[in-house]
Amino acid sequence: MSDDIVRLAVDARGVATATLHRPEVGNAYNADMLAALIGGLERLAADPAVRCLVIRGAGRHFQAGADINWLRQVADYPPEANFDASLATTRAMQLLNEFPKPTIALVHGACFGGGVGLVCCVDVAFATPDALFGITEVRVGVAPTPISTHMVNAIGLRHTRRYALTGERFDAAEALRIGLVHEVVPAEAMDARLADVLDAIKASCACAGKKAS
Repeated sequence: MSDDIVRLAVDARGVATATLHRPEVGNAYNADMLAALIGGLERLAADPAVRCLVIRGAGRHFQAGADINWLRQVADYPPEANFDASLATTRAMQLLNEFPKPTIALVHGACFGGGVGLVCCVDVAFATPDALFGITEVRVGVAPTPISTHMVNAIGLRHTRRYALTGERFDAAEALRIGLVHEVVPAEAMDARLADVLDAIKASCACAGKKAS
């Protein structure tokens, strides 16, 4: 089941794609998705055939944050188990942030809470005009501690303070303005834009390899 929650594929070019796959709940994450994401990132990072990683969301949304039903369960955990649940989120973000190959996120629809954390941890982030962002867990009393450092690194302390406190939702234009995403790309042009960036990464890596030799 966990393999189906995060679907991994590697093409002939060495481009790996990790697709978050709980579309019925907007790809909201729970313990199973975090475990699958952690395991997938560890395997892909160790695979010499992988040259680049693309993260997508299945269905209408990229990633709608933490599954509210799971958060309710976690709230009833004893302290040690609750801490372990937070560590799983932290570990997933750490692995993506430290992934040894270039990483790209393609965002559409909802990108809330931990989804924003994922975007903060990649090298390149594109969003469609319909994308909607927010640190929404604060509205149900959950602090964004596991992603806060990555938010500061991506959008700066000033913007982190605002959005981590208010839980306000903001659109793709605002995400671009504050540096959360690099470009806003029409949905119908996203695959072509991705291909351009993958070509640029391939050319840069080839040049680096020639200099190293």
